[in-house]
Amino acid sequence: MNGLATGAIPLADTGTELVAEADGVELLRYAHRPDMPPREGRKPYFHPLRTLAGDVVTGYRPHDHRWHKGLQMTVSHLSGQNFWGGPSYVRDRAGYVDLPNVGTMRHEGFDGPGRERLGWLTQSGSRWVDELREFAVREAGDDAWALDFTTAMTNVRGEPLRFGSPSTHGRPMAGYSGLFWRGPRSFTGGRVLAGNGLTGPETMGRTTTWLAYTGTHDEVDRSSTLLFLAEPGTVWFVRTEPFAAVNPSLAFHTEVVLPPGETLRRRYRVVVATGTWDRDRLEDYVGAHPLER
Repeated sequence: MNGLATGAIPLADTGTELVAEADGVELLRYAHRPDMPPREGRKPYFHPLRTLAGDVVTGYRPHDHRWHKGLQMTVSHLSGQNFWGGPSYVRDRAGYVDLPNVGTMRHEGFDGPGRERLGWLTQSGSRWVDELREFAVREAGDDAWALDFTTAMTNVRGEPLRFGSPSTHGRPMAGYSGLFWRGPRSFTGGRVLAGNGLTGPETMGRTTTWLAYTGTHDEVDRSSTLLFLAEPGTVWFVRTEPFAAVNPSLAFHTEVVLPPGETLRRRYRVVVATGTWDRDRLEDYVGAHPLER
C-alpha cells in the first residue's frame, strides 16, 4: 500500500464468513452466519481484525462478557428487547437481570459485495427491524487500512421502536448501544485521544466526530491504533479499564424513537493502524479523509 491510497480491498465469501486480505495478511473475517448460544445474542461480527503487521486488535468472547465479539452492530435496549446479549439492565431491579428477551440479527443475503440484508427478530420470533448493512475495506496508507460501515435500520414492527442503553434506563455513564468494539486483553489501560482536545476517561459521554484507541500487544514489541469516525453529534462510550472498548453510541443520554416505517441511518469508519498515531497524525487523517455523508 502506498501513500494515502483509498483503493478497495476485495471480500471473499467462504459461505459463512467474508474475508479480506492485503499484502499477504488476512485483515478481517466477518462471520455472517455465526454459531453461538442464543443467550449471547446471535448476530454477525468482525473478528479477527488485524493490522498490516498481522497483529490482532479485537477480542472474542472474553470470560467477563461472552457476548462481546470483536466489532459488531448491536443494541442493548430496544423497546424492552435485548439485541446485545447477556442480561439486561433493569431500572429498580438491582441492576442486570437475565430475561427472556435476547433477540437475533439474522443474515438474509447479500445483494452485492459488502451489501447485506438482515432481519431483527425478538426471542419470541417477531420481526421488528429490516436492516441494510453496507461495508467496504480500503487502503489507508503504508501502515493502515480502513473499514467503512453504514447501516439503515427500518422499523417494521408497526409500533414505535425506542433505541436505548443502560444509561437511558438508569445506570449512569453506561450508554453503550450500537457499533461496539472490544479490544484484546493486552489493550487494557490503553491510550485514548479524541476530537475537541479530549483525552482519556473524560471522553466518556462526550460528543465528538472521532476517537482513537492505542494499545500494546503481548508477545511482539508493537502497538496498534484504532481510529473511529462517526457523524457529528455522536456521543461516545469508551473504556480502558477493566477492558478496552469503544462505542459511538446510538443512545447514550436519551432514547432515539423510530416511528413505524421510518429508517434510522448511521455511518462509521474504523481505521486500523500499525504503531502509535499521535494527535497530529490523527487530525491530519481526519482532515484529509472526512466521513462522507
